[in-house]
Amino acid sequence: MPVHPTTTKTYEQRAALHPNPTARRILETMVRKRSNLCVSVDVTTAKDALEVVKRVGKSVCMVKTHCDIIDDFSFEFTEEFVRLSKELDFVIFEDRKFADIGNTVSLQYSSGAHKIASWSDLTNAHPLPGPGIIQGLETVGKPLGRALLLLAEMSSKGNLATGEYTRQAVSMARDAGRDFVVGFIAMSRVDQGQGDDDWLILTPGVGLVSKGDKMGQQYRTPREVVYESGCDVIIVGRGIYGIQGGEEAVKAEAERYREEGWKAYEERLGRE
Repeated sequence: MPVHPTTTKTYEQRAALHPNPTARRILETMVRKRSNLCVSVDVTTAKDALEVVKRVGKSVCMVKTHCDIIDDFSFEFTEEFVRLSKELDFVIFEDRKFADIGNTVSLQYSSGAHKIASWSDLTNAHPLPGPGIIQGLETVGKPLGRALLLLAEMSSKGNLATGEYTRQAVSMARDAGRDFVVGFIAMSRVDQGQGDDDWLILTPGVGLVSKGDKMGQQYRTPREVVYESGCDVIIVGRGIYGIQGGEEAVKAEAERYREEGWKAYEERLGRE
């Protein structure tokens, strides 16, 4: 397990260290629900997306979406999504992966068909365009209390987010400060050796059974991610909502991942 000051603190202790309201809410939700599970809802209709949310909502701290794959996207959908996030107590994360100059991303975030900033608590961006991408998104999101993650690493085989690219992503976040940028999409404690600031690490590619798919996705267990790599939130998609057996099976699988993720967190704290 990486020895980093963050990995020895409880989520409660860490919540007090974040100036951003969404970061605090994420950590406080994790404590209330004893969950570090984020479910990625990668389905193509609003009805199916909301159905998955209803099934997994009690077990998660966060729900991740790709709004541009929903064929019948509407603001009636986002209104219901936000209502469910309050009722079931989870944070909304739109996995937009912005990757353009500041002026363009500010418009993509605030305007167009999706108006992401109006309903999503958290989003993310590639650091490739440079610090201007943070500035562009911040002008829209910070006044609304939203938060941003940078993609420092990815879970797909052969990706280029490694080495110096990852180090520069962390450096860019540190230069920007933690009022808006609150952490990273990463496979490991990428902030190791780069100061003691508290960053949230959200990790995709988590599975209890499969080790990969036909399109290059690679999977690790909750324990490998949370205990061994020191990350904070496990992101699981098809491994939960794609399971056979109907509504109750999906609920049970979400609970199984929640339990495994929380167990790994408590082991990291030395509570086992």
